[in-house]
Amino acid sequence: MDLRRLRLLHELARLGSMREVADELGVTTSTVSQQLATLSREVGAALVEPQGRRVRLTPAGRRLAEHAVTILAAVEAARLDLDPHAEPAGTVRVAGFATAVRRSLLPVTADLAARHPAVRLRIHEHEPAEAFALLATDDVDLALTYDYNLAPAPFDRTVEATPLWSAPWSLGVPADAATGRPAPATAPKVFARFREHDWIVNSRNTADEVVVRAIGAMADFEPRIAHRADSLDLVQDLIVAGLGVGLLPADQPTVPGVRLLPLTDPEARLRSYAVTRRGRAAWPPLALILALLTAPGAVPPR
Repeated sequence: MDLRRLRLLHELARLGSMREVADELGVTTSTVSQQLATLSREVGAALVEPQGRRVRLTPAGRRLAEHAVTILAAVEAARLDLDPHAEPAGTVRVAGFATAVRRSLLPVTADLAARHPAVRLRIHEHEPAEAFALLATDDVDLALTYDYNLAPAPFDRTVEATPLWSAPWSLGVPADAATGRPAPATAPKVFARFREHDWIVNSRNTADEVVVRAIGAMADFEPRIAHRADSLDLVQDLIVAGLGVGLLPADQPTVPGVRLLPLTDPEARLRSYAVTRRGRAAWPPLALILALLTAPGAVPPR
């Protein structure tokens, strides 16, 4: 089987349209159709079938597309293995959320400059869904993503995820709203105290909203989502202004006027990951970055 044709089938399974595959790979729709027809003859089974004006994979096509993931990853790994001891050199493109860039990536830049000047970083700030999309289209080499223990994110079999660090989150409330009240023992009791308040969640990711709604459900109410903000600084400003309450990292300082209430039983914990496409992590520059990110003591205690 021709690897280029397997790549076309893999992309069709991912994108769902021959036109989108053609646009993605810079070929014509006719070329995609002809190459898939040739692949069908090679394997002796129909791989696509009409569905209105579009096409869809047959059961055999879906099965071969699953094999293509493993085959293409193995070929990529084999190519890299031809020179496994090469001195790292090249540009590593990274898409990651701001906290991970600050906490994990920026601390390794001095080491890179001093010991591996031929390795360069190109950093783009993105939320996980955006980073995964860029990884899938090969626009970045590494995605720094996160989920929460109460809102776990599934990882596609085409990627490999390496855990980095985790951090507890608390409920950020106006300082005067918490004055004189002892902190309840459980997260649902903390939330219950603010059932009549407006709530603030992320504008570019739904994970923290899932956590807020999950704990709210444990407290027998549905939080009223009123504001959405990506910036944690803006979340704090909204809290100080008395416009709502929301989740904030427990290990980071807050501005005057914001108080953090601990969440336990269950806790809300953010978990960060370094994610690569399967078969790519052995590329020397990327392997170096991953090693630096996961080295003991790579993340200073907060």
